Amino acid sequence: MKLSTKGRYAVMAMVDLASCASEKPVSLADIAERQEISLSYLEQLFAKLRRGDLVRSVRGPGGGYLLAHTAEETRISDIILAVDEPIRATRCMPGQPVGCRGNKTRCLAHDLWEELGNQIYLYLSSVTVADVVGRRILGSSGLVTHDPRATFEAHLAAEMPKMPAATRDEADEADEAEPGGEGRAAN
Repeated sequence: MKLSTKGRYAVMAMVDLASCASEKPVSLADIAERQEISLSYLEQLFAKLRRGDLVRSVRGPGGGYLLAHTAEETRISDIILAVDEPIRATRCMPGQPVGCRGNKTRCLAHDLWEELGNQIYLYLSSVTVADVVGRRILGSSGLVTHDPRATFEAHLAAEMPKMPAATRDEADEADEAEPGGEGRAAN
């Protein structure tokens, strides 16, 4: 599944809007500048977000946009769906009995892709704008490393305190018994 710029930019803009949380409206020009998104493209997206009841517009001097609901109530899936971004991993149209192949049958992996789309939707429905603003999303995208072994060792180091003492000792002994293993843990 590929999320288009429409969905990604709408989420970025909504997170930006929420991070500027105040009673004062935020102008699209400010969001466009901070997020490096075309102003005219944002105007199109915010028209859809307004119709989807996710933002409120305030006209006049000092006007702009406000979240229509709290960041805690605004789900990422709602944003993506409001800008007409389908959340699916199949080429077939949802709810249609016919498949997308030339003979109108479904491909052999159809159920796999359909379930993947369902799982993506469930995940995006579980994440709110507040979660993104508060950086409460699981993942390792914040790690800056080009060494897969270093990433793995960092993961192990984080897990070591969770292991029972006997298991930690066995893991340390196995590491030291490995050729070249002694002293490696100190790196």
